[in-house]
Amino acid sequence: MSVTTRSPSHGGTVRRAVLAGVITLAAAAAAFPPSAAASTPVSAVTPLAYVALGDSYSANSFVRPWAGGGCGQSEINYPKQVGHRLKVSLKDVTCGAAEVRAGVLEPQTRLSGPPTVPPAGGWKARPAQIEAVTADTSLVSVGIGGNSIGFAGIVQQCVERGLRAFGLGHPCADHYTKGEGAAALDRRFTTMERDVASMLDGIHARAPRAGIAVVGYPAIVDDGSGCGLGVWHQLGTITRGDMTWMDSLERRLNTALRDQSARAHVRYVDTYASSVGHGVCASAETRWMYGLKDHLTGEGTQGDPPADICRLIPADGEAACTFLHPNLRGATHQADDVTKALLALGAAPRT
Repeated sequence: MSVTTRSPSHGGTVRRAVLAGVITLAAAAAAFPPSAAASTPVSAVTPLAYVALGDSYSANSFVRPWAGGGCGQSEINYPKQVGHRLKVSLKDVTCGAAEVRAGVLEPQTRLSGPPTVPPAGGWKARPAQIEAVTADTSLVSVGIGGNSIGFAGIVQQCVERGLRAFGLGHPCADHYTKGEGAAALDRRFTTMERDVASMLDGIHARAPRAGIAVVGYPAIVDDGSGCGLGVWHQLGTITRGDMTWMDSLERRLNTALRDQSARAHVRYVDTYASSVGHGVCASAETRWMYGLKDHLTGEGTQGDPPADICRLIPADGEAACTFLHPNLRGATHQADDVTKALLALGAAPRT
């Protein structure tokens, strides 16, 4: 794949992203002391088998161009950017809408694209992602968990409740921190954590010598001060009070993933801390996150014909219901952090 891809929405190029990645890679490599194998020329190192697992935040859905089949997997998602930087042989099975259970551990029958509107007859079910991990696998990255706690449904609830509340208070937080709403969310977290533990144990069993990196979620709304009510390339009708709660929900999710990583003795990649200040409420020039309905970034002119509900959301010009996912800048930031992690797990720079 060419690395001279232009992103019209960002006024930059993937070449700059790759150059920035090389600089990051060099700095990261310098931070690790030389090993006994340091005298071996990098060009002589056999590429390590690298398998990327995960949901739409790892597939980098809505960063164009994306492949067909219903997973919305971008051709310049962070696993592929990492694959260009390191001497690895990549197998990328990331897929939008994947859950820990229904996606990684078991086949995935519910796919959400893009394209958001499925073809007649729907999309073909995807095999369990974990099947891509074998005894020959040396490196695994996995970014998963948000769909298992119902994050998309929670965001939709926050939008609807904020609209009914005329943008006042914290109606979504009230629902999810009291009574049955809180109990249901707690149950989802309990199930998600149990499934993540099973997943990591399963990866270990399939690839006992593999280095594993669990990739956390980047900052979405760490600072809500720059968001305006009814601005759909940000958070639409989600209230300021609920923005604070949404951030706490994401940090709870990341903490759970970090804890499970520690239990399984695998590396946790903290993409949240390194993306603070670049969430959906940041300025257009510094934002690494799409809003609810936003202009696409990446290469070319690929678009996503909107579903009926998306047509109801106002937007300037051509936009898609991107629903809070990393944009091209965000995908490159994820690639920076995952590159550092895989270097620490034994990968070598690509020459």
